[in-house]
This record gives sequence, C-alpha cells and structure tokens, in this order.
Amino acid sequence: KTYACKVDPNQNDKSSEIKLCNFSRPHMRAFHCSWWTFFVAFFIWFAIAPLLSEVRETLQISKQDIWTSNICSVAGTIIMRFILGPLCDKYGARILMGTVLMCASIPCALIGLVNSATELAVTRFFIGLGGSTFVMCQYWSTSMFTKEVAGTANALVGGWGNLGGGVTQLVMGSVLFPLFKTGMSAERAWRTVSIVPACVGFLTGFTILKISDDCPKGNYKEMKEKGIMQEISASASFRDGALNFNTWLLFIQYGCCFGVELTMNNASASYFKETFNQSTESAAAIASIFGWMNLFARGVGGFTSDKLNAKMGMRGRLMCQAVLLAVEAVMVLIFSQTKSLGLAIFILVIFSSFVQAAEGSTYGIVPYVNPPATGSIAGIVGAGGNCGAVAFGLCFRQLPKIGTAFNIMGFSIIGSAVLTFLISIKGHRSILGGEDSEINKAAWQRSGTATLAVPEEKGFDDEDDEARA
Repeated sequence: KTYACKVDPNQNDKSSEIKLCNFSRPHMRAFHCSWWTFFVAFFIWFAIAPLLSEVRETLQISKQDIWTSNICSVAGTIIMRFILGPLCDKYGARILMGTVLMCASIPCALIGLVNSATELAVTRFFIGLGGSTFVMCQYWSTSMFTKEVAGTANALVGGWGNLGGGVTQLVMGSVLFPLFKTGMSAERAWRTVSIVPACVGFLTGFTILKISDDCPKGNYKEMKEKGIMQEISASASFRDGALNFNTWLLFIQYGCCFGVELTMNNASASYFKETFNQSTESAAAIASIFGWMNLFARGVGGFTSDKLNAKMGMRGRLMCQAVLLAVEAVMVLIFSQTKSLGLAIFILVIFSSFVQAAEGSTYGIVPYVNPPATGSIAGIVGAGGNCGAVAFGLCFRQLPKIGTAFNIMGFSIIGSAVLTFLISIKGHRSILGGEDSEINKAAWQRSGTATLAVPEEKGFDDEDDEARA
C-alpha cells in the first residue's frame, strides 16, 4: 500500500509529516475534514452568541438569564466528551463526527422559536452537544499522524477548528445579522439567521461520512471484519484513561485554557458593548479577534511543543506547557484592568494567543499519557475545557463586579501552571526529574526533522483513490 505522505510502519502507517496543500486519502484528507468539521461545529455552537443582546431585549430577560444560557451551552458537551472518547477507540472518529454534527444542526435551526429564558437555555444546551466534536477532531488527527508530530497536527486541526469561534462572531454579528435586518425587523433577523449555520453543519456532517477514512489502513468496521484490527472495549479504554493521574492534571489545565476561550466566546461581545459602549455589530467584530488568533496561535503552541520535544523529550513539552499557562494568566489579569478600548484590543490579541498556544501544547502531551486509551484521555481532557467554562461562567454570572471574575480566572490559571510539575508520564522524564527510557529517548532524538511540508497541490482525484487500494 502506498501513501502520499511519509509513514512510520511501526506506528500503524501513521504519517510522519504534514503536507498542508495535499488533500489525498487517507492522512491529509482526514486532516482537512477534521479541522473543517470542528470549525463548522463552532459556527453552530456560537451562532447566537454575538446576538444575545438582541435576544435579551426581545425576550425581556436578565443578564443572569443570558449567563445561564451561556453555561448551558458549554455544559451540554461535558458528558458527551466523556462518552465519545471511549467510543472513538471502539468505532473511530469519522462516523461519530458526522453524526454528532448533523444532530447539533437541528436545534441550531430551531433557536429562533424560543420565547423565554428557559427555552433559550434548553435549546443552547442541545446545540452545545456539537462542541463534543472536538474529541473526534483530536482523535482523528492522532490516528493519522505519529506521536513525534502529533503536537503540531492536533494543534492545527484544533486551532483551525476553534477559529470558527472568531469567524462566527464576525459573520453572524457583523455580516449576516445586518444583512437579514435590511429586509426585516431586528427580532425577525435574529430568529431566522441561525438557519444558515444549521444548513452548513448538516451538509458537512453528511459529506465527511462519504469522503474520508477512520485511520491509515481504512475504516474500523472493514478492518475488524478482515481481522486486521481487534475489537476494543470502550469501558476498558475509559477505565485505563480515567485511572491515570496525569489525565486529570491535564483536565484541569485544559479547563484553564480552552475553558477560558469558551467563556470569552460567550462573553466578549457583550463585554465590549457594555464596557466600551459599542454597537452590536462593532462589539461582535472586536470579539471575533479572540477567535481569529486560532489561525496560528494554537498551531504555534503545538509546533513549539514538538520542537522542544525533539531537543529535550517530554520535559521540553512540559516546560512549554507551564510557561504558556503562566503568561496566559498574566494577560488575563492585565486585560481585566484595562480601561482604554485600543489597549484592551491589543491585550486581547496577546491574551488570546497564549490561551490557544496552551491548548495546542496540552494536546501535544495527550498522545503520550497512555497510547492505547488515547480516545478516552482526549475525551476526558476535552471535557475539562467545558468544565472550566462552566466554572468561569458561574463566576461571571454570580459576581457583581466583572473584574473580580477575571481575577479569579487569572489566579486559577496560575495554579494550573504549577500543576505541570506534578505530571509524570511513564518512560518519560518530568520537569522535576526521572529519565527517559532508551526507546523513548531514541524516538525523540531522531524526530528533530521538519514536521510541516508544503508540497505540490494534489486534490481529490482518481489516483488518490487508486493509491488506497
């Protein structure tokens, strides 16, 4: 069997390079399907977020009611991420990704029918289930790329997917909403505009089921039928992941980076509108900056983690993680004290960059914790992001001063950075000591080659399909 990418036969034909301009099956097509599907999931997930000030005015509900709906939108994903992790180990990412995205598209299309705070919260809860596609996004790329380049691969697909949060703020709040409003009232506009992301989501979910693969050697169902792959117990996978102490340390740390991003996706438009007296359209455009940093920041975090791994092994990845979280915390505390709009936007850019770089660094570590249970661990750690968002969301909902909520967020992140010193993965050196096993040391010492390549462009042609046969 031949591939368009260089592969490691000792790692189940996973690719040891990332060819960004290549779309051939199985590796790079799965790569692009993964980030695009997660991008669309974000588009669905936060479609209504930049319009919440309009929703609040129409429904005559309180600020606390809005925050309740924000919390519900991220809480719904927590249980799904726990469940989908072990299911990825059993069934693969492709089928679960497409199915969840199509299901989440339905309540997104129906959100215009809400008439009370309770209906808004319940509808956003079910839309939020689409956020669990992150687990499949990370598992899929881990299935296609070797551990030595997994940090970069996971960071790119996760970061470009998260970019949907920023694009949504801009497209929904500053483009589609004003466009719809030209031919109808503001109320009618917010009630109908979410049909657009819903249609995009359903079509995307259906398409990826038809054009991609579960792993380099094919689809799980066919591999099991041919005896190439053994049946995996989802419960055993979850148990192995959940009983690993490192999983829960990463759970907390991811809550303090991705949880922060989710909170900002929900809050930033309203924050800039209320604090700096911006219009709905202007506040949405400014808020979109936070998500736009995903275009490069999460990838830089994963790439830096890979490069430090090539020089220092796991210790390099852990040092990268601690530094990124610490700087992120400082930026949060500075942002909360900023009273100038221009300076606030500047700090937001730096703050966002480190938030997303820390996310990329986190998932550079995940594939090493317990490789046979990677799906479960990815799910548990991913759920940590949503748990963090719920915790921080409660602070913003309950505390009278928003500055206090930001301070709690900042000091919590500092605490999570300190936890990096407790991470100790079997066979790998930690920050505080220990030694790499001979096998692991040899692996990271020979991985100091380029992980990104931009070759000649190649599309969905017949030769790709023949290469898979």
